[in-house]
Amino acid sequence: MTRSILLLMAVVPAAASAQAVPPAASGGSAQGDVSVTIYANNALVQDTRQLTLPAGVSRQEFPDVSSEIRPATVRLSADGTTIVEQNYDYDLLSPRALMDKAVGQTITLVRTNPATGAETREQARVLASNDGVILQIGSRIEVLRDDGLPVRVVFDSLPPNLRARPTLSVTLDTRSGGRRPVTISYLTGGLSWSADYVALFDEAKSTIDVQGWITLGNNGGTTYVNADTLLVAGSSGGNTGSGRGLAPDTRPGTQTAGRARLGDFYLYPLGHRTTIAANQQKQVSFLSVGGVAAHKLYAFRNGWLGSDDEPRSADTVIGFSTAREGGLGDALPAGTVRVYMRDAKGQPQFVGENGIDHMPMGSELAIKTGEAFDVKVKPAIDKRERILSDEWERTARYRITVKGQPTRTVEEARNVIYWRTAMRYVLTNARPEAVMVDVSQAGLDNTWEDTRVSAESQPGDQRSLDERVWHVRVPANGTATLTATFDTRY
Repeated sequence: MTRSILLLMAVVPAAASAQAVPPAASGGSAQGDVSVTIYANNALVQDTRQLTLPAGVSRQEFPDVSSEIRPATVRLSADGTTIVEQNYDYDLLSPRALMDKAVGQTITLVRTNPATGAETREQARVLASNDGVILQIGSRIEVLRDDGLPVRVVFDSLPPNLRARPTLSVTLDTRSGGRRPVTISYLTGGLSWSADYVALFDEAKSTIDVQGWITLGNNGGTTYVNADTLLVAGSSGGNTGSGRGLAPDTRPGTQTAGRARLGDFYLYPLGHRTTIAANQQKQVSFLSVGGVAAHKLYAFRNGWLGSDDEPRSADTVIGFSTAREGGLGDALPAGTVRVYMRDAKGQPQFVGENGIDHMPMGSELAIKTGEAFDVKVKPAIDKRERILSDEWERTARYRITVKGQPTRTVEEARNVIYWRTAMRYVLTNARPEAVMVDVSQAGLDNTWEDTRVSAESQPGDQRSLDERVWHVRVPANGTATLTATFDTRY
């Protein structure tokens, strides 16, 4: 039906109305004491309502359940009561639904003359309600058009099973009648949460202030009133984290945070009950720590045999800890860290952001905020040559046994060739102060696990089998050169 049509529902008798319209349709929610546990990919709703149940078999309706309820997950608990049957009625009351249900029925069209204000009424039979509404009025067929003229459609009654709100209908068998709490619990989609962090870095003091926010999202059409809300930080059902682009100095911690846990998940309860309205986002603070020790560094990562004609910018990295002592003192759920710094006028300015995975307490975080304007690195291959192995590595003997034949010894001769690669990294710094740059060479482990660093101009740290890092100091408005030689099988 077109948008300019105003639907007017006729008043139906009280008995019929009690069957068709849930009690909550008058305005308030029919929910009771609601608890919502929100995971990464779904949510658990637990709703306890006070109901008077008759003895024996009866049908009870639970309006205001989630519009994205998963009916197969519904669980009901009440003393002396068992479930016989349950139905989820999701055919919701709307102008389009009313017209769809009226196909084959007779309705009343009320047209108003814009010039005189006079109303005319006509009986019409609804033939179809697809892309538009087709009516039979007397002997003529008419399409209900969007022509700007005021038209109302009057229905004699509400169609059966058309609900004002999503409703769960449950047939119960109760041993003895009386009033008691009845709890329904179910999984639903439409609810989500994420963590966001606002970090203010003070370079002069080498400290950082971090504010953590929980963003609750409700994309469904159901409001959860005054809900006790619990957030579960973890990836259930095979979801993966979202950390991308973190600097290699990031290290997971080994400290246990002082938070409640559910299996391998940390729990983040909101400090107060809150109403999660339909189609709403809201933010709640869960972390606020100031004056945490932090540092800025520059990082440059070079791929195997990486050589550039022009210098490349080093990454700007802000590092800090989540440890109990000297850090944020908490486990951080996955989210986005946005970093600010104060300008010359003292105003915070945004300098970069990055995503993190779930980080245990005690982790070392290295947040890449961008690429440095003044700090560059130019990697180059100085020399690459073949080197032969020692003579004893040229041959290998094997004892071969074949069923029914005598054991024989086979000698295989081969040349084992290694490669020696000499790398040079030229670093430049246009800043008025000296900087420290972490230069890392990746690609050292190509399944052989026996790469050797035969020479280096300063000691490096083997970060992993695949990567070695050097902490190179570059003077103010100056340059520095790092050299390293690698012996590899490729």
